[in-house]
Amino acid sequence: MGKMSWLHTTSELTHPSFHSASRSAHVLKLAFLTVFVLVFFYFSSILFLDRVLVLGLAASHSQDAIQAGSREPQPGNPHPNPVDQNEGLPSTPTLTVENVPQYFQTTPELWAGPTATGRAPFLAQTNPVSFMPDATYVPNNPLETAAPIMGQNQNESIFHLMGNLSPYFPNAEGFGVAEYPLPEGANISQVQMLSRHGSRYPTTGSNVAKLGAKIAAAKQAGTFKASGLYSFLHDWTYDLGAEILVPRGRQELFESGILHYYQYAQLYNPNSKIIVRTTTQDRMLKSAEYFMAGFFGLEWTNNATIEVIIESPGFNNSLAGYYGCKNAHLDVNRGGENASAEWISTYLQDATTRFKSHIEGIEWTVSDTYAAQTMCPYETVAYGYSVFCNLFNYAEWASFGYSLDLTFAGSSAFQSPTGRAIGLGYLQETIARMENHTLGYSGSQINTTLDNSTETFPLNQTLYFDFSHDTNIMSILTAFGLTQFSQFLPATNFPGPHNLTVAHLEPFGARLDIEIIKTPSPLDKDRKYKKGKPATYVHFVLNQRTVPLGWSFDECGRDRLDGWCEFDTLLKALKKEVKKAKFDYACDGSYPVEEYGKITDGAPLD
Repeated sequence: MGKMSWLHTTSELTHPSFHSASRSAHVLKLAFLTVFVLVFFYFSSILFLDRVLVLGLAASHSQDAIQAGSREPQPGNPHPNPVDQNEGLPSTPTLTVENVPQYFQTTPELWAGPTATGRAPFLAQTNPVSFMPDATYVPNNPLETAAPIMGQNQNESIFHLMGNLSPYFPNAEGFGVAEYPLPEGANISQVQMLSRHGSRYPTTGSNVAKLGAKIAAAKQAGTFKASGLYSFLHDWTYDLGAEILVPRGRQELFESGILHYYQYAQLYNPNSKIIVRTTTQDRMLKSAEYFMAGFFGLEWTNNATIEVIIESPGFNNSLAGYYGCKNAHLDVNRGGENASAEWISTYLQDATTRFKSHIEGIEWTVSDTYAAQTMCPYETVAYGYSVFCNLFNYAEWASFGYSLDLTFAGSSAFQSPTGRAIGLGYLQETIARMENHTLGYSGSQINTTLDNSTETFPLNQTLYFDFSHDTNIMSILTAFGLTQFSQFLPATNFPGPHNLTVAHLEPFGARLDIEIIKTPSPLDKDRKYKKGKPATYVHFVLNQRTVPLGWSFDECGRDRLDGWCEFDTLLKALKKEVKKAKFDYACDGSYPVEEYGKITDGAPLD
């Protein structure tokens, strides 16, 4: 029976119809498998592309533009596109990256400027300072700034004498008045912050890059020789990048964001998204982003939209006002550079002699010595430590800072014919915010396309964060009419302590906070309440120290203890400053080159 069964089965297997059915089944199986594989890859690709799109949208902050640029918020609905707090992403994105307005795009960076990075630091291997046998161990934090400098006292630091190249530090000396807490019943109602970017590499074509090339050429020619303290130059190469933030710069802006959160977080409405303004340069955009991450956390795109304004010749931009002022780049505005060069040739004579006596194969000049001194702050913020710092004594470092004070005074401040004009646009924007209106007119370098729209120039924020450059901020302080920084600085000798000390005004990461303060009744000069109606005051805080407004505007009260100014009084005073810039004449007019010191009010002579 078993055999018959086997024969029966065998006969079925050998029957032609069976082979046909078997082949059909095999084909069906292959077809099913193929379809399954295709479907699997199809849905996998959809999920993958969807994830890529989501990440791309998050990186480019297009969700900001979707919420801030697609349509106005409706009453009672501050977020037109609801955000899923579990995912941190828009639930129903309606715009593609291509449709995001250019001024709200942060990726790709279309006008980034130079972005060359430099050699990576290795401070754990190269730092000789913290481990000196005769010194108490002081950990670097994160820079090594404890190197012994000849003539430096215990509580002094050369890194507070480096002008605009100083790493950020609060101005310990202040600007002439003490700091006070808010009086009882007073409330800060608004803050406008203007911040400089963080520590960076040198600008393209800087003197330090030229010195590096000069030394490299001498080495290649086989003529270079250095001895003593300068022998390190045999192994030294110039490896700094150009213009972008260094790690210290990222830290400065991140910590500034954290500081401002602790100072002003309750001014932020959690049901809103604020507009933050910066420029297209890479270090400017990154500074804004690191600040936002410090203030709001890594999910800051849920709270703020960055408006990126083109920084390039031919484009109006109050955060880079020099590009809208032709004469700022001509000989009529070289007074500061000329005065600085005169001072450099005086204070670096001895140092230049030292360099010449230890270096052969190079025709060493005073300009080379100044470039070597400038190498110290740049290498310190890039690598954590620079041996160039030790080649100069403390007096020479104080003079280095003064050389930068001269440059700023004569090229960006009150000794410059374009000092006020470069900062005029931001002054007008500050007034507009105080008066709660947009700006649809020209007359300066403001971008009227952006400033005439509440989507890009909002008026309903209690926090305003703007990011700019050192020279531009100096010109803004000049345009404001802060004449306490107008003191003439001689090019022949160091005058001692002076108000226009660039290290105090414009270190890397500098910030000006303009506080609007409401009080239940007027506050007299001694900070005592008087009878009367509620009052409003303005408080300028530069690098965490009060700038006394009465020192520049008599109507604010020079003897006022807290340095505040009554709101309407200051507003009226600032409006008077606008015409003093003589914008059209200062920027586009034809006038003679004046000797440094002849100009005293930040505008051309009549």
